[in-house]
Amino acid sequence: MGSADRDYFRDEEARYAGGGRPPLPPVTKALLIANVVIFLIDLFTRPGKQGLADFGLINEQLAFTVQSAFREFRIWELVTFQFLHGGILPLVFNSIALFVFGSWVERWWGTKRFIAFYLLCGVAGALFFTVLALVFRGLELPLVDSSAGVYGLIVATAVIAPNAMISLLLPPVTLTVRKFAFWMIGIAAVMVLFNSLGGRSDTAAQLGLLLGGVSTGWLLMRYPQLLRKDSASSKIIRPREFKTRKPKREAKLRPRSQVKSDASSEVDRILDKINREGVQSLSDQEREILQQASKSNDKR
Repeated sequence: MGSADRDYFRDEEARYAGGGRPPLPPVTKALLIANVVIFLIDLFTRPGKQGLADFGLINEQLAFTVQSAFREFRIWELVTFQFLHGGILPLVFNSIALFVFGSWVERWWGTKRFIAFYLLCGVAGALFFTVLALVFRGLELPLVDSSAGVYGLIVATAVIAPNAMISLLLPPVTLTVRKFAFWMIGIAAVMVLFNSLGGRSDTAAQLGLLLGGVSTGWLLMRYPQLLRKDSASSKIIRPREFKTRKPKREAKLRPRSQVKSDASSEVDRILDKINREGVQSLSDQEREILQQASKSNDKR
């Protein structure tokens, strides 16, 4: 049973259906913007006659290679390559996947742990690529792509909400997130196989990103305590769900306007804490406040 199979996740899903898609969480939105902006800047600094496959100024400086990262001690490349893309198609695919799955995973982990989760999946992709590069003598091959982090997000969403339904445009089918994850990983593996048979030089990069993202994503979801998160499932809360509140019954002696202001401020504070640290950081009293606010909002 996944986290979203529990009753409180089904309640949350009903709220989403009634109020439309919630806004993107802050880190997911920042990653999307960063990927697009960095790609465009790099694109405009590439040699005009050589096409999109060549690197521009940013990719040349921040791409990961085994040679530069470990022999020249440019360790930061383990992180920076995750924001780079060599072509439009990888950027589009990764952006769509980040848009669809990033919200689920960020609200489950909380902002700080989500950043760690996403980047660790990417670092693992670079490390798997390093092993393959050592075997096949590709120490100077550059690695640019956010696919490892995206594979981690797909695996994480399949764990959080395996039975949630997702509709695709091409092909026009509707399937569960779990099946979608299996299909995506299977298709990626087949593509790696065909590229290997075709002798493409980026086979090691694609395989390393796939293995690193999938394995690390599964490991961290299986053992969330590795990122100091309680292993118990937590509720995903829509950020704007509690913006307007009725006053609490037990505060009848205070002016109505003051009660409403105090309740709203307290709920906003708790929601900010969820965005920063995740739902598991809440105390029993804070959970009770949110639950009462939710009931009041449902009666409106």
